[in-house]
Amino acid sequence: MSIDHILDRALKGERLTLEDGIRLYESPELEKIGHAANEIMKKWHPEPITTFVIGRNINYTNVCDTYCRFCAFYRPPGHEEGYVLSDDEILQKIQETVDVKGTEILMQGGTHPGLKLDYYTNLLRKIKARFPQIQMHSLSVAEIVRIAEVSELPVETVLHELHVAGLDSLPGAGAEILDDRTRMKISRKKGSWKEWIEVMKAANREGLHTTATMVIGFGETYEERILSLLRIREAQDETKGFKAFISWTFQPDNTNLKAEKVTAEEYLKTVAISRLMLDNIANFQSSWVTMGPVVGKQSLSYGCNDFGSTMMEENVVSAAACTHKVNTNEILRLIREAGKIPAQRNTKYEILQVFNEGEWAETDFVMQN
Repeated sequence: MSIDHILDRALKGERLTLEDGIRLYESPELEKIGHAANEIMKKWHPEPITTFVIGRNINYTNVCDTYCRFCAFYRPPGHEEGYVLSDDEILQKIQETVDVKGTEILMQGGTHPGLKLDYYTNLLRKIKARFPQIQMHSLSVAEIVRIAEVSELPVETVLHELHVAGLDSLPGAGAEILDDRTRMKISRKKGSWKEWIEVMKAANREGLHTTATMVIGFGETYEERILSLLRIREAQDETKGFKAFISWTFQPDNTNLKAEKVTAEEYLKTVAISRLMLDNIANFQSSWVTMGPVVGKQSLSYGCNDFGSTMMEENVVSAAACTHKVNTNEILRLIREAGKIPAQRNTKYEILQVFNEGEWAETDFVMQN
């Protein structure tokens, strides 16, 4: 059965259904789906600009008692390889980011049972006192819930206190697949899909903007993927707090969950279908970290308008033997090769600098692990 009528409806601005999404996944016409997604992207972003942010992931701890089967990074409480970075180490990493004109810190760790709310608020205040300009796009739903549990406080109170202390926005980590069959298979202790959505909506009500994510490759069905997108779409209708959507692929190496790696074609199809289904989110990030820079560049023709973060440090995905790395000037080159104009943005997707032809970053870095 032809998918033309589905794509035509999407291009006319009609909202696609669960059945439409499944049919698109079942279709072999990847290029046709990608073309439609690219046309939708251009309605949101008519100028041929692809943005990126100069940022750093800081994994302040690897101690975690959630025990996700798909994670190669965490260490259980009491493990000899467990760590919590000192405040001075974290401040030094932020200074190094600022030195290369970085604007965003994605600080995440595990669900550490020994760290209560005051640890995070004290750290955030210390960071903001020294770096008031830095955007703390940090923590995750799972971390927020664990902080609330060990501090014996409501989630809403935790979000408010973190916001006051210096948390600017909440990343979409931990969504994986927003359907409980798969969630219970890969991480029984991480909470239901409803909990993830409710914490995100609470963050939006608190005034924190957020991002939404989906990870594919756990053995989930097409229906479960589309249900994830529909649940994100419904939450966005209510709070309008999601600044961006990012999909990436499960990396099975060194984990306790074995699976075949998702192909580039399946990833690009997911990017495109997500753009068609999520008609109320403006920005879509490429996932060059898991797919590599070449596929990342291709995704700019399948609905993505953003190349994500330079990620001058990354440890979680790297722990699963996924080691794609780029620096700022490499990102500029890749975006130009895709026929786009590169522009540095901040966490709110406000453009800070457009790099015209022949312009390169004055400061750059070597990615660290």
